[in-house]
Amino acid sequence: MKKNYVLDTNILLHDPYAIFRFDDNNVIIPIYVIEEVDQFKREGSERGRNARHIVRLLDELRDAGGSLAKGVNLKSGGFLQVAVPKVRPELPSAIDKAAMDNAILQTAFEIREQDGGRPTVFVTMDTNLRIRADALGMVAETYENQRVEPQRLDTGVTELEVSADDIDAFFQEGHLAPPVPEKTEKEKEKHERGLNGGSNGGLLANVCVLLRDRANPSHTALGRYDATKKEIVGLRTPREGVVGIRPRNKEQSHALDLLLDESIRLVTLVGKAGTGKTLLALAAGLKRTVEDGMYTRMLVSRPVMPLGRDIGFLPGDVDEKLNPWMQPIFDNLEFLFSSGTRKGPRAYAELLESGQLQVEPLTYIRGRSLPQQYIIVDEAQNLTPHEVKTIITRSGDGTKIVLTGDPGQIDNPYVDSASNGLAVAADRFRGEKVAGHIVLTRGERSELAELAANLL
Repeated sequence: MKKNYVLDTNILLHDPYAIFRFDDNNVIIPIYVIEEVDQFKREGSERGRNARHIVRLLDELRDAGGSLAKGVNLKSGGFLQVAVPKVRPELPSAIDKAAMDNAILQTAFEIREQDGGRPTVFVTMDTNLRIRADALGMVAETYENQRVEPQRLDTGVTELEVSADDIDAFFQEGHLAPPVPEKTEKEKEKHERGLNGGSNGGLLANVCVLLRDRANPSHTALGRYDATKKEIVGLRTPREGVVGIRPRNKEQSHALDLLLDESIRLVTLVGKAGTGKTLLALAAGLKRTVEDGMYTRMLVSRPVMPLGRDIGFLPGDVDEKLNPWMQPIFDNLEFLFSSGTRKGPRAYAELLESGQLQVEPLTYIRGRSLPQQYIIVDEAQNLTPHEVKTIITRSGDGTKIVLTGDPGQIDNPYVDSASNGLAVAADRFRGEKVAGHIVLTRGERSELAELAANLL
């Protein structure tokens, strides 16, 4: 049975194509949503671009299908209508009966009453509005199309039990065929008929592997599954470390391996504060760009909230305006150069002057093409999925992109731990040969920082 889905303004500002995501159901947009969208269309941010885009989409549907008030058919099989209530709605429980949120919610009730018997669902990303809708008896849901619940996000690491001989052979030869798990009778039958493909033990491309001796659990080895070779290969992290930085735990070892591998073009590093995400990415980028010459430039950036807003209201030129936003990057660079071969608190200044290192905001990345560069986007959890898509599609030939962030520390009011671009990118690229992902769990900044991350 078809359902009525009444959309809130924030759904369209988050994803203009949301109107096509509800299969063959009825999509209802209250007229008040159109009024709210109009308030954002002049913004230069991603939200403003989405506002302009949804207006264009609706106008195209109007031209092609007729009156939006009567409703138009969608290519998805659904039906779209702009609802105009008969009277200005007034929720009996509303403190401010003229508020747009209350008007939109009341429209959902009117739709349900007019279309008696058809299930009606109010869709909003506003948690408080969902609570109010539920309290008043309206079925309310969040927008699920681009959500990755934190508990579902893959850690990027898997553990396999093998024999002691397998681990010894892995250390000697540097590779090992993945063990094949025991099959059920049905799986064996499929295998004999050639229906289940290869025997990689269910491993995804570039997943980090911990091999553990089943007879001696303390006897372990670290590797990564190479989908091209169809075998587990040893990590390529140098024993002496990278730019004076050595991994302090197995997740950091896996992370450096992903960051240094040229065949992996997208790396997502997820972890709480102090786990070393930004430091490892910068160290690997400096090695590959400055020492190895694999890239023409290392571009380091982080969103100036919100993405796209002009960096004004601060004195000085562009560099001086940027400094407060990019200071965490400079702090990590100073630490790397003070512990590496290039001494001095501002030793990275010569790289900035030569152009091998560039630190800038994401504000003006749209429309650019970035070939042969090592790009690091810090605090990527504050980006929307569309913004992350914009960044990744800027990459040219030979470019590597590293996204780092903590979905638990989000400053952008329009995304959360499940809908941010970092989590969505990590989930969507899961299993792709050109992508790698790892979750860093252990803080290494200091004992105090680790306690604060866990206790506060």
